[in-house]
Amino acid sequence: MADVNHTAFRPGTFLLVGIPGLEKFHLWISLPFFSMYIFALLGNLVLLFTIVREQSLHKPMYLFLSALTVADLLLSTTTVPRMLAIFWFRVGDISLGACIAQAFLIHFIFVAESAILVAMAFDRYVAICNPLRYVTLLTHSVIWRIELAAVVRSLCIVLPIFHLLLRLSYCRNRVIPHSYCEHMAVARLACTSIKVNVVYGLTVVLLSAGIDVVFIAVSYGLILRAVFQLPSAGARRKAMSTCTSHLCIIFLFYTPAFFSFFTHRFGGHSIPHHVHILLACLYVVVPPMLNPIIYGVNNKQIRETVMSMLSWMGNRRN
Repeated sequence: MADVNHTAFRPGTFLLVGIPGLEKFHLWISLPFFSMYIFALLGNLVLLFTIVREQSLHKPMYLFLSALTVADLLLSTTTVPRMLAIFWFRVGDISLGACIAQAFLIHFIFVAESAILVAMAFDRYVAICNPLRYVTLLTHSVIWRIELAAVVRSLCIVLPIFHLLLRLSYCRNRVIPHSYCEHMAVARLACTSIKVNVVYGLTVVLLSAGIDVVFIAVSYGLILRAVFQLPSAGARRKAMSTCTSHLCIIFLFYTPAFFSFFTHRFGGHSIPHHVHILLACLYVVVPPMLNPIIYGVNNKQIRETVMSMLSWMGNRRN
């Protein structure tokens, strides 16, 4: 007779356990995650409000930044509140539909955010390598089309995840050793073959984020060549300063994402499972928290606008 844990059925709910092996530390782990989430919410909302309100920031670079801000808000809000519910109240039950929806949103936001970073790299390329055509190339209508294309592309790439997860027959074991529903974490509970899920997941990364990274690398290669051809050191320094924030965000976005993806599929037992889950949890909250800080510190126009808004609000209170 087959073992009950390997009997195929359609589960009503799954159980998210948080960070396996660190359950007794969940309360302490929740404190920095809660703090980072609050900072991420406040920072991104302030940044988004500043860009929307200030007419002088309605430029291509800042419009792409506002799209990135929305993506960061969605990513952190899709994952962190449920994580905190697990850490604080041990409420890990999640329905099959909600679990698949969360997995879809996480991957959708990742692919869309990757496309936005490509658009931001293209923006810097045009601004530095072809400045005379910057205004005519990147009009508001072109920017909206680029952002719409990023959404449509993400939908087309990620929608099959719904089908791939719903077609599986799951075993009696409904425990997901994770803090949120991720495509492969859910698929591994299946009793049937998940080869198609593995291949499609790898293809998504290689054909979306992988190609995006190549485009970004090419853009910055051309930018660096143009910068080193500038006549003065001051001009070179000014040109590179406009790219510093974007490069930091690219590093924060892709490094933990690729590390988590490849170790989850190919890392085997070389990395403890709780370390992998902890890093995956940090990925959905650390970049959204740091992105507004990076742009706020490095971008003089945003910094001055925020300070003037705070000063105006302080004067109104007085």
